[in-house]
Amino acid sequence: MPALSTGSGGDSGLYELLALLPAQLQPHVDSQEDMTFLWDMFGEKSLHSLVKIHEKLHYYEKQTPMPMLHGASALADDLAEELQSKPLNSEIRELLKLLSKPNLKGATIKRDEHTGTVVVARIMHGGAADRSGLIHVGDELKEVNGIPVDDKKPEEIIQILSQSQGAITFKIVPSIKEETPSKEGKIFMKALFDYDPSEDKAIPCKEAGLPFSKGDILQIMSQDDATWWQAKLEGDANPRAGLIPSKHFQERRLALRRSNVQVQPLKISNRKSSGFRRSFRLSRKDRKTNKTMYECKKSDQYDTADVPTYEEVAKYRRQPSEKYRLVVLVGPVGVGLNELKRKLLISDTQHYGVTVPHTTRPRRSQESDGIEYIFISKRLFETDVQNNKFIEYGEYKNNYYGTSIDSVRSVLAKNKVCLLDVQPHTVKHLRTLEFKPFVIFIKPPSIECLRETRKNAKIISSKDEKGAAKSFQEEDFQEMIKSGQIMESQYSHLFDKVIVNDDLTTAYNELKTTFDKLERETFWVPVSWVHS
Repeated sequence: MPALSTGSGGDSGLYELLALLPAQLQPHVDSQEDMTFLWDMFGEKSLHSLVKIHEKLHYYEKQTPMPMLHGASALADDLAEELQSKPLNSEIRELLKLLSKPNLKGATIKRDEHTGTVVVARIMHGGAADRSGLIHVGDELKEVNGIPVDDKKPEEIIQILSQSQGAITFKIVPSIKEETPSKEGKIFMKALFDYDPSEDKAIPCKEAGLPFSKGDILQIMSQDDATWWQAKLEGDANPRAGLIPSKHFQERRLALRRSNVQVQPLKISNRKSSGFRRSFRLSRKDRKTNKTMYECKKSDQYDTADVPTYEEVAKYRRQPSEKYRLVVLVGPVGVGLNELKRKLLISDTQHYGVTVPHTTRPRRSQESDGIEYIFISKRLFETDVQNNKFIEYGEYKNNYYGTSIDSVRSVLAKNKVCLLDVQPHTVKHLRTLEFKPFVIFIKPPSIECLRETRKNAKIISSKDEKGAAKSFQEEDFQEMIKSGQIMESQYSHLFDKVIVNDDLTTAYNELKTTFDKLERETFWVPVSWVHS
C-alpha cells in the first residue's frame, strides 16, 4: 500500500488526506460498489465539517489561547448556575467540573489575560493584606517564599501558600494606575434572603464567603467586582469583610430558578367589611362564586420586590413633627387580625385609627355616611379605580367595596396611627416615602394550638347579609395554616415583624410593645425614605 501524503497545509493536513484517500485506495479495491461507497463516505459534507472543526481546535490548542472577554469569570458562574438546574448527565458533570477550576472561577490571584503575568485580583477588606496597605489589586506577583511563580498557574501558587508555615514572604511589582477617590458615605443593604457560602457552588472561595440571614443588615465594603461584593455584618467588631453575591448576580440566579419552578399565586377571595374588619375576604364556602380582590397601583419601581435579594437601607427615627408611620397588618383569615385591631383601638381611641371603606351598595337606615362606609356611586367608584385611588378593591353581590389611599391619609392627618389590614401582595405598593409602612405579619400557631385556643371562638361568615359568626371547623384550621405558609414563603421579605398569635393577650402585648418602639426608636428603612 502506498504511503499517504498528508500535504503541507499545516492545519488542513487531515482534510486533504481524507479527500485523497479514495483515489489512493482505488488500486486495492476490487469492486466498483466498494469504490462508490468509499467516495460517498469520504465525500460526506458533515464529515468534512467535523474535520475542519477538529483542525481548528487543534490549531488553537497549540497557540495556548487566552479568554477573549474580561468578564469570562462571571460568564462561567452564570453558565454553571444554569447547568445546575438541568438534569445532570456525564457531559454536564464534566463541564461543571471544568467551570469550577480556579483559573475559570477567579480567586485572590489570577493570570493577566494580556501579559500572562500573575496579578492580585482581589483584596479582602479588613484582611491582613488590606490592613498592611502593601498589596493592591493589579500588583504583579513574582515570588512566594523565594519560589519564582512566573511560570506557575494560580492553583499551583495557592498550593504553595497552603503548604507554607509561619511567615509568608511575597515579592511583588506594584501596579501603576491612578488612585480612584473612595465613595463618600457608607452603603448598607438589608438582606432579603438567607445565604450560606458553603452551599454556593459558584463562589470563588467558600472560606472567604460571608453567611447571613434574611433581615440582616450588611455594610458593603466593595462593589468593584460585578459578581461578588465584599461586605460585613453591620455592628460586627471583626474588621474583615467576606464575599457575597452581588445584587445583579443573585437576581439572575433567582430569576432562573423561578423560571424552572412555577409558584402558584395566593388567591384569597373577597369578603365585605364587618365590625372593625376593613378587608373584603370571603369565607371558604363563598369563594367559589365570588370574584377575587384586585390590586390597583402598578409601577415599575416596585418590580424589584418580586425578586428579593438586597434593599439599600438607612437609619430612620420618626421626629415629633412628622406624621406617624402607617402600620400594615397581614395574615390569613381567622388568625385574629380583627381582634388585635379592636384591642388597640379600645386601648386609645385618640391614638389609633382605622380607614373607612368605600362601597357602592345603598346605605341602610341605621348607617351614617363616613362612619361605617363612604357611600359613592358605581360610576364614581369605577372612575376612582381607573385613577388608581384605591389600594385594593373587590366586588360582592354586584356592589364594589374598596380601601382608598385618601382614607389612609385622612387617618394620618388626624395625627393618629393608621391600622391597615390588606392583602399581602398589596404591601409593596404602599412602600413609599409618604407612608413609610411598618408591616407586621400575624402568623397562626401550630394546628394543635389552634384546636385548643379556638375551640370556643367564632369566625365571621359572609354567607348572609348580617355577616353571621360560626364556630371554627377543622378545615378552617387547615386552611389558615396553609394560607399563612404561602404568605410567609412569598412575602416574608416585606415583613418588618412577625407575631405568632397563639394567645391573644400575649400577641397584643407584643404588638403594643412594637408600636411603642416604633415611635421612639431608630429603624432601618429603604434609603429612599430618608434621602429623597
